[in-house]
Amino acid sequence: MRGVLPGMKLRTASALAALTATLLVTGCGSDDNEAAPAGAKQSSDRAYGYDYGTPKPTEEKPAAALTIKAANGMLADAAGRTLYLWEADQGPQSACDGACAQPWPPLTTDGKPAAGDGVQADLLGTSKRADGTLGVTYAGHPLYYFSGDQAAGEANGKGSDGFGAKWWPVSPAGAAIE
Repeated sequence: MRGVLPGMKLRTASALAALTATLLVTGCGSDDNEAAPAGAKQSSDRAYGYDYGTPKPTEEKPAAALTIKAANGMLADAAGRTLYLWEADQGPQSACDGACAQPWPPLTTDGKPAAGDGVQADLLGTSKRADGTLGVTYAGHPLYYFSGDQAAGEANGKGSDGFGAKWWPVSPAGAAIE
């Protein structure tokens, strides 16, 4: 090698050896992580803060149970909104659909309703509505809200005869409060 300064060969060889050792120690070009089972992380990688974005298993949280309670001597939802029955309903099947359900929205749930303070759990039930939703019943009566009630404890729909029959708040015993 003409023109190479004395000792240059040695320094170049030393530098290459150091670079090779560094690459081997840091794992550059290593397939270790790829050989691990899907979703597994290398413990040494975690120790140094590396995260390959392994998805965490998703946990489905159960829907919170709809709770019915007694408030002011009437049935109410968890927020204290008054619940009504409609005299036109025959048994647990709701007859209030379409235009009727606009001012008198049915109380619906995704699962079994829970009995809160003052409510008898054995009187709570559900019934499939015409639209496929699950309506809540109490003592065999489908339950409804009144759109004219704006705050907890209001019972502005009491005694209304909208849609051909009377609407009444429901007592904790399951009877109409007239």
